[in-house]
Amino acid sequence: MPTTLHTTDLPCPLWRRLLALVYDLLIVVAIVMVVGLLCQLATGGQLIHTGATTVIPTWYQALQGLVVAAYFISSWRRGGQTLGMRPWRIRVTRDDGGTPSRQQAVIRVLVAAAPLVLLMLEPMLGLHTTLWTVLIVWACWFAVGLFDPRRRALHDLAAHTEIRLMG
Repeated sequence: MPTTLHTTDLPCPLWRRLLALVYDLLIVVAIVMVVGLLCQLATGGQLIHTGATTVIPTWYQALQGLVVAAYFISSWRRGGQTLGMRPWRIRVTRDDGGTPSRQQAVIRVLVAAAPLVLLMLEPMLGLHTTLWTVLIVWACWFAVGLFDPRRRALHDLAAHTEIRLMG
């Protein structure tokens, strides 16, 4: 029997969001590892070629992105929570408190992941500088929430969603 989730009208503090994100990072690492293993098995261990440079197929990178995006989108569409959000009793909602639509979930995940495009700068900037750049841009994405009365990050503003505390 499905449980009805009661969400308060209180916005989620930034620290709770970030801790839930750390939990979700562990889930994402597990997902990426399983997809990587399956792809290695399917290609007979010939998925990634190393030598003077490492070559990772574009289809593999796209597949990893799609699988991770599917995890977030399906979690937000079914109950508004990822596994990382559950222990912190927070939930993604539409502005009116309902479950986000498919379009809102897709917009949210695309905008949240947009800083990853900066990884393409790695050949020019080097790995260390590129990773710091991505981290700083993500910090700016969330810093928007420090000034928004509903504590919405940039991806929430773009998708018309917010993170609320559960009652």
